[in-house]
Amino acid sequence: MNHRPWLAPVVVILILIGCQFLSVVPTPAPGQTGTALPQSTTVPTIIVPQGVGNAPAPTVPVDVDKSLTPAAYDIGKPTLQDVWVDPINGNDRNSGAARNQALRTITAAWNRVPQGTLKTTGYRIWLVAGDYAADAIPEWMAGRHGTFQFPIILQAADGPRTARLHGYLNSNDVRYLYLIHLDIVTDRGYGGGSNVLHIAGSDHILIRGSKLDGFDGKDRQPQETLKVNQTQNLYIEDNDLAGASWFALDLVAVQYGHILNNRLHNSGDHCAVLKGGSAYFRVERNEIYDCGVNGFMAGQGTGFEFMVAPWLHYEAYDIKFINNVIRDTTGAGMGVNGGYNILMAYNTLYRVGKQSHVIEVALGIRGCDGDPARCNTNRAAGGWGMTKVGGEEPIPNRNIYIYNNLVYNPAGYQSQWQHFAIRGAGTPSSGSNIPAPARTDTNLHIRGNLIWNGPPSHPLGIEESNAGCQPSHPTCSAAQLRAQNTINTVQPALADANRANFHPTKGSNVFGVATFAIPDFSWSDAPTKPTVPAGDPSNRVLMDRDGKTRTSSGPPGAFGQ
Repeated sequence: MNHRPWLAPVVVILILIGCQFLSVVPTPAPGQTGTALPQSTTVPTIIVPQGVGNAPAPTVPVDVDKSLTPAAYDIGKPTLQDVWVDPINGNDRNSGAARNQALRTITAAWNRVPQGTLKTTGYRIWLVAGDYAADAIPEWMAGRHGTFQFPIILQAADGPRTARLHGYLNSNDVRYLYLIHLDIVTDRGYGGGSNVLHIAGSDHILIRGSKLDGFDGKDRQPQETLKVNQTQNLYIEDNDLAGASWFALDLVAVQYGHILNNRLHNSGDHCAVLKGGSAYFRVERNEIYDCGVNGFMAGQGTGFEFMVAPWLHYEAYDIKFINNVIRDTTGAGMGVNGGYNILMAYNTLYRVGKQSHVIEVALGIRGCDGDPARCNTNRAAGGWGMTKVGGEEPIPNRNIYIYNNLVYNPAGYQSQWQHFAIRGAGTPSSGSNIPAPARTDTNLHIRGNLIWNGPPSHPLGIEESNAGCQPSHPTCSAAQLRAQNTINTVQPALADANRANFHPTKGSNVFGVATFAIPDFSWSDAPTKPTVPAGDPSNRVLMDRDGKTRTSSGPPGAFGQ
């Protein structure tokens, strides 16, 4: 589900037409939150992984550049068999074992990887510099299960982004798949419900140093640039993701991983969304800009049938959004819609919220998009939602911490109506399992933020009696927001904001703004039917965006020195 009510009748009709294919995973129409899978594939049972640190020690080194991020995913030293592909000089009748014996198509190379679990070697598919036409790319990469020691790697052979794939790359039921230094574009002008890169029902996926761009140079874009659903252990590092009519990054029911050092931009809707029970992600040091609506959203709206147990309650759990730069968003720079234990700290926001507000705390939305039986299964398990197709239920927030961010809208640019959108409570249906009333502001903390946005009289956004953070609220009220944040009293002195240099000027007024220590989370109030695994309670932010150590008296924003 997405926030487009006019789609509901179309979605229902298309789903009913295709309902004969729903034996494993629902096959939604374009425009839904769920993702269609090929009819011959199945989704593997999702098991909470034990982590790569328990894997056997690999024996053969691999020449793969590491990310600049200190916490980058470590691929270790896997055992690999090389398969070469050359779109100009290759031939699919060749062995593929060496550059001068390269295959011509990625499809032929993928078919060299055995189905099932790899037990003796992994495969590294080297893509020689050049352009790979859509008919050289597999329609679906599916049914291959690498391991930590024997992964499957697709990598540009001649340097980052020298292998240019013209077409969509779709993957389902794969494990330990690493996509490194690729350039995937859709300049053939596909549209509708397509995605530049789509990962479904998979485990241990690394996307590093790649460019994914959906803009065709004219007027057609795919629905989303990177779409990942029902997947675990996803690592997105040092990529450029752009050019979607909806979201540049859309995660639905994805648990465990990080999103580090990426550029997420030029989307018609939100630039990045983690929803549908997505959990345990560190989103750090990204640049998010030119977003048609909001910049980053933890939670949003999801069809109940696309969620995965036990993450059947909140839209997002344990998301740490820190040290990011968000700029030039029509809607809020960042927000939470139906989240649990969400941290948004030490981010810098510039020219955000033109159409309404700069920071959003609102209800998530839960519907049933076309498979009442699966929705009922999730409800019977204790999940939050109903089985009525086309209905919507409110998903509350709990433990949302918004600390020590810097929001700067320069002269001539301000949010249209208010600083915050902290929405009021919703009333869920009887039998939905959702706590009533569904509140947006339970244990909501907004502290230590420096905001320069509009005139001194600009409303906070909680003045109406039906908004959140009313005067009696124990952690969030108008008096508290003004006392524990610096709002329109200090204009930030930044190095060169017009040229995207958001470092505070040395010794400037930014360093005198009060910030607050961030308390850790507890998981004692998490739902217990079904029980969700506890995330990381620590909210320590030890370094700034530049990798420098933060001090307890450091300034707000992504740059600590």
